[in-house]
Amino acid sequence: MSATWRTWVWVGIVGLVGCRTTGSAGRDTPEPPRQEVRFDGETVTGHPELASLNDEELFAGGTSAFAAQDYAQAAGYFDRLVDFHPQSPHRSAALYQSGLAHERLEQWDAAAQRFAEIADAQKGTGDALEATFRLAETHYHQERYADAARLLSTLAGRADLPVGQRLRAQVQRGVCELEAGQPEQAEATFRQAVSTYEALADKDEVENYYPAQAHFFIGELYRLRYADVKLDPTRGAEALAEDLNHKAEVLLSAQGHYLRTIRVGNGHWATAAGAQIGALYEDLYEQLVHSPAPRELDAEQAEVYREELRKRVHVLLTKAIDVYERTLEAAERIGSHNTFVDKTRQSLEKMKALLLQDEAPTPVQARPHS
Repeated sequence: MSATWRTWVWVGIVGLVGCRTTGSAGRDTPEPPRQEVRFDGETVTGHPELASLNDEELFAGGTSAFAAQDYAQAAGYFDRLVDFHPQSPHRSAALYQSGLAHERLEQWDAAAQRFAEIADAQKGTGDALEATFRLAETHYHQERYADAARLLSTLAGRADLPVGQRLRAQVQRGVCELEAGQPEQAEATFRQAVSTYEALADKDEVENYYPAQAHFFIGELYRLRYADVKLDPTRGAEALAEDLNHKAEVLLSAQGHYLRTIRVGNGHWATAAGAQIGALYEDLYEQLVHSPAPRELDAEQAEVYREELRKRVHVLLTKAIDVYERTLEAAERIGSHNTFVDKTRQSLEKMKALLLQDEAPTPVQARPHS
């Protein structure tokens, strides 16, 4: 989850002030001892020109800069208010807005510091609740997955929160668990989120983004398992056939969850799922095409093997093309534009070219005259 970090300048001022009594030069009185006066360090935040602004002006300036998407300027205003106006009625809102501004700048440490001041996973509402979600996200970008998962677990377990918020926390917790290298725990969390969603009498009461994301990531878990199944012709024809069947079964399981993602109806995750289905068929095509025949086959058997393989490859190409085309049609219909759409368009063109190549007649070799 390259950042320009907000700079904290600590100015330590130590003044050595010599105090001397005044009087006639000839008076013989002892000098008082020299006194050392220490001032606390001062935090200089933001731009120097902001020092003359009061908290109302700082909050208005930060709000205006944020609306203009000048997040660096917004952070300067809000940080100045937070650090120099602790009694301001705007301080809580400024903390949250400061966190958002630093988040937009991908300054995760600074964002986490601001969100942490107002986050309340156990009882928070409003900005305190949203700051908790945001704090979990900053932990995710800092690769502090366990810390993020703990916050999200607390949120997911709160009976006082609307089901949509609990669902959001469950799914985001699953993502953190997956990133932390706990795929089994992540799958259990995603399935719990899916069960929560499926149990709803009125599914329109929650945003469809998070249930779609849960289905998508279960599909991703099966895609990872698919990738772990290696096709090794050196193990022999029987073992290769078993591995190929197993790989195809896991592919179909991944495809099933991607299709469930699409059925939920969220545009972003639907196009992502379609792209991944096509990519699975494309990957299997690549592996079959570049897989040599098992060594124990003689020349005639190897020719039969390659012909059967060619038939399977042709099916994979047509399936991939069909999925890619439907994905792009859906993306165009809902106006979805993301990296998955761009990837799908490129893959579609590649698969069409390969299909044309596969369907081209094999040149007949001229037989030598006897």
